[in-house]
Amino acid sequence: MVDIEYLAYLEGFLTENRKERFQKVLENRTNHFTIAVEDVFQFHNTSAVMRSCEVFGIQEINIVEQRFGKDIDKEIAMGAQKWVDINRFDNITNCIENLRTKGYQIIATTPHDDSCLLHEFDISKKSALFFGTEKEGLSEEVMKQADGFLKIPMVGFTESLNISVSAAIIIQDITSRLRLSNIDWQLTENELLEKRLIWAKNSIKDIKRIEERYYSEIRLK
Repeated sequence: MVDIEYLAYLEGFLTENRKERFQKVLENRTNHFTIAVEDVFQFHNTSAVMRSCEVFGIQEINIVEQRFGKDIDKEIAMGAQKWVDINRFDNITNCIENLRTKGYQIIATTPHDDSCLLHEFDISKKSALFFGTEKEGLSEEVMKQADGFLKIPMVGFTESLNISVSAAIIIQDITSRLRLSNIDWQLTENELLEKRLIWAKNSIKDIKRIEERYYSEIRLK
C-alpha cells in the first residue's frame, strides 16, 4: 500500500500544473492490455514500442532479453521509460507464466493465415500482445502458447511492417476502441496512487536528499 503522507510530501515539491498533468494522463492509463517484446535485435525498435505504449496509454511493457540484452535508446524512447513500467525477463517461458498469473491471454501478432484481423479483435479480454524479432518473428514457444493470433490487414506487395510500426498501429487501434467501450479498463485506485508516487519520485531531481529529509523528520516526531 502507498504511504499517503509520503506521497503528499513528495507532491509538495511539484507544481500544480505538474500534478494536474499527472492526473489527466493517469485517467487514460490502462493495464487491460500489456505489450511483450521478444528478443528484438535492433534496440531502438524496442524503445520505439515503449514510446507508443506511453503515448497511447498502456502502462506496462514486458521485454524478453534471452538473446539480445540491450539498453533502452533514450533518444528514441523520448523519456517514455520514466512513465511506463518495464518488466524484464531472461526467457520467454517466465514472461508468459508471469502474464498468465495476472490474467492475460497471450496474443501473438503475426501474418499467420488463421490470424484475427485487427478491426475484428475482441478487446473485452485482458490481453498481452507479443511482438517478435525483425527477421524471424515470434519464437515457436510463443506461437504454441498463444491463445490467439492477430494481424494488420495489408493490401500491398510487402508482407510485413517494421515491429515499431506494427506495434504503433495495433496499440493505437485497440486503446482507442477500449476508451470508447463500457469495459472497466482504467487503473485501480491503488494503482493510481502507486503511479503518482513513482512519477513524483521521477520528477524530483534530488530525490535521495528529499527522502532522507522526510524520514529524518518522521523520526523526530
